[in-house]
Amino acid sequence: MTHNQPTPDMPRCIVMHAQDNVAIIANDGGLPAGTLLPNGITLVDAIPQGHKVALADLREGDAIRRYGVTIAFAAQDLPRGSWINERVTRMPASPALDNLPKATIQAPPMPAITDRYFEGFRNPDGSVGTRNILAITTTVQCVSGVVAHAVARIRRELLPRYPNVDDVVSLEHIYGCGVAIDAPDAIIPIRTVRNIARNPNFGGATMVVSLGCEKLQPERLMPAGSIAIASQSPDVVVLQDDAHVGFESMIASIMATAEKHLAILDKRRREPCPLSDLVVGVQCGGSDAFSGVTANPAVGYATDLLVSAGATVIFSENTEVRDGVAQLTARCATPEVADALIAELDWYDRYLQRGSADRSANTTPGNKKGGLSNIVEKAMGSIIKSGTRTIAGVIPPGERAHTRGLLFGATPASDFICGTLQLAAGMNMHVFTTGRGTPYGLAEVPVIKVATRTNLARRWFDLMDLDAGRIATGEASIQQVGEELFELIIAIASGRKRACAEKLKLHNSLALFNPAPVT
Repeated sequence: MTHNQPTPDMPRCIVMHAQDNVAIIANDGGLPAGTLLPNGITLVDAIPQGHKVALADLREGDAIRRYGVTIAFAAQDLPRGSWINERVTRMPASPALDNLPKATIQAPPMPAITDRYFEGFRNPDGSVGTRNILAITTTVQCVSGVVAHAVARIRRELLPRYPNVDDVVSLEHIYGCGVAIDAPDAIIPIRTVRNIARNPNFGGATMVVSLGCEKLQPERLMPAGSIAIASQSPDVVVLQDDAHVGFESMIASIMATAEKHLAILDKRRREPCPLSDLVVGVQCGGSDAFSGVTANPAVGYATDLLVSAGATVIFSENTEVRDGVAQLTARCATPEVADALIAELDWYDRYLQRGSADRSANTTPGNKKGGLSNIVEKAMGSIIKSGTRTIAGVIPPGERAHTRGLLFGATPASDFICGTLQLAAGMNMHVFTTGRGTPYGLAEVPVIKVATRTNLARRWFDLMDLDAGRIATGEASIQQVGEELFELIIAIASGRKRACAEKLKLHNSLALFNPAPVT
C-alpha cells in the first residue's frame, strides 16, 4: 500500500498494489474536479472520499484493478483522472468452484506467542468465558415478552445480590413454531439456538423457558448429552403448566429458577488463562473503501498474533469471501479443509439461486456511497481480516467450533445473522469494523468496534473503541494498530476494560438463519 501525503491539507490518494490502475481519494470531503494529485494526475471529476480515481486511460472493456486483482471492467471509455464507480463499470463473472488450488500456500513463518494470558472464567467443559452471564434460552418467540419482563425484574431485584455476575440476558429469537421443523434445513436454526446456550460466557448455567405447545420442545432443543437438561428438569420453566395461575406466577417461576443459577455463577472467579482459550469472531459492517485499507488489515494483523498464541479466530460472511475463494482454498491446511469450504460456498450459491438472488445483492447503498463499487471490491477488503495464517477448519452454520486456529464460519453476510452464528460457534470476544458507522452490539459477548476513518472515530467518539483511520493518514502503521487491537482484546477479555457498546448497554437482537420453510 502506498499513500501520498505531503501534508494533511494536500490532496491524498492511496494505491493498494503496484499493479492497480485505480487509487482511492483519502481526503475528508473528497476532492473537486481540477485537483492536481501528487502523482501528477488531474481529476476530471469531483471525487468523494473513499472513491476511486483512474490512474490510466481506460477503454471500454478494460480491467479495473484494485488489490492487484480485477474488481470490474470499464463500461465506457474513461480518461485518467475519472471517477470510477458502479455506474461506469460492470462486474466480473463469479469465479467457478472447480479446479481451485487446495492447500498450496504455506503461512509465512511467525514466532509462537507463549507468554501472554488473560483473566477468564473457566467452565466445566474446559471452555473459558470472558464474561459471567446468566442466559435464559427461549424455545419459541411466544415467550419473549414474558421473559423480557422477567429479565428486567431479575436485573432490578436479584442481580444486586450477586455482584460477581455481570448480567442476565434473554436469548430471544423468532423461531420455534409455525415452521417446517422436520425439513432438512431446519437443523440450522435448531442447532444455532442450542449452541448459543452453550456459549462459554454462560458458564454452563443456561436455563430454558418454554411455552409448552410449540414445535421446538425443550427435549428437542436440548437432547440428552447436549446440555444436562430434560423436559422435567427444574431448569425448564413451562408457562402453560397447570401450576402457573396468572402472569405473576410465571414471572415468579422464572425468577426462582434464575436465582438458583445466579447463586452458582456468583461463585465463579477469573483466573489466568492462556490466549489459546480465546475464541474471537471478526466481522465488518457498514463497510467503505477504507475497510480494506485500514481497519480490516489491522484486524488481520491482530488475527495473526492471536493464532500464533494458539487462539481461535473465526472469520465469516459467505458472499464477502466468495469472489476470493481461490485465495482461501490455497491457504487451507489440507485439501479436505478446502473441500469443506467449497461445499459450504456451493450450498450458499444454490440457496441464493432458490431465492432468485445473486452475490451482487450484497453491496448496500451505504457501501457504494463509501466507495465500494461492487461485491468483488468489497470481498477483497473483507478477506484481509483473516490475516495470513493457515485456515485450519470450516464451521457449518449453527455448529460449534471443534478445532483451534483460524477458522472459516460459513454464515450469511448479514451483520446480525453472522454475529448470531459466531456466538453459536463459541466466540467469547467479537471484533467489528465499520466505515459508515453502526451502533451494532451483542449482549452476550463484548464487541470491540474499529473505525476505518478518523472522521468517524471523532464523530462517534463514544461508540468506537479504536481508530484505524490513522493508517490512511500515515500517523500509524497497520502493525501498530494491529498490536493495539491485540492488547485491547486481552484487556477487554480480562474485564480490565469494557467496550463502548458494553458500557452503553447497546445490543442487537439475535437473528437466526432459517433457510427452511415457514408454514
